[in-house]
Amino acid sequence: MTVPHVLFILTNASEIGPNKRRTGFFFPEVAHPFEVFDAAGVAVEYASPLGGPPPHDGYDDADPAQRAFRDNKAFQRMSRSRKLSEVDVLDYDAIFFPGGLGPMVDIAKDPDVKRAVLRAWNAGRIVAAVCHGPAAFLGVTLDDGTPLVRGRRLTSFSNAEEAGYARADVPFELESALRAEGAEYDASAPWQAKVIVDGRLMTGQNPASGGPLAQAIVAALRTQTR
Repeated sequence: MTVPHVLFILTNASEIGPNKRRTGFFFPEVAHPFEVFDAAGVAVEYASPLGGPPPHDGYDDADPAQRAFRDNKAFQRMSRSRKLSEVDVLDYDAIFFPGGLGPMVDIAKDPDVKRAVLRAWNAGRIVAAVCHGPAAFLGVTLDDGTPLVRGRRLTSFSNAEEAGYARADVPFELESALRAEGAEYDASAPWQAKVIVDGRLMTGQNPASGGPLAQAIVAALRTQTR
């Protein structure tokens, strides 16, 4: 049986905003999906715009999944993430963008990220993101000139959540930006898990959504390999 492969594309940004708030990827949004993928026999590899060790925040030693990931060899591999421009996303069955505030700095505008999203999408791959990760979809334009997200159902970290978390630090509100490109945005109450699957476009709203989103990706991968 062929082993499915998922590429995590991570931020390299370690700070954000006028107050230079420490950031990176949000640790549980990697640890919880990894736990799901690992249990399902899905291989995970890592890339980032610059390569090397992606910064992180939000680590909680009281969370067994986060502790397990920190102690796993996968965490060591992540510290040697490949430079995205040197990776062919078509070597993978899905690409996945974890959140954290970092993606609002680099993932939101990096041209290699936009090329990777478009290449994966056009080739029929699963394209997924959680929390602030859907910033990766902004500015991605299909061959007919329309934004990738136009008319597509999705979610992300909401304006209501941002208001109580990092509004003073982020350069824009992600929900508003996705709506401006024509996305059919929906969200649950702040900090409640929500996953939206619109064909191959799969999104989760917030940290609580990382594991459930990974479960949806696993289900889709199993359908593809039947």
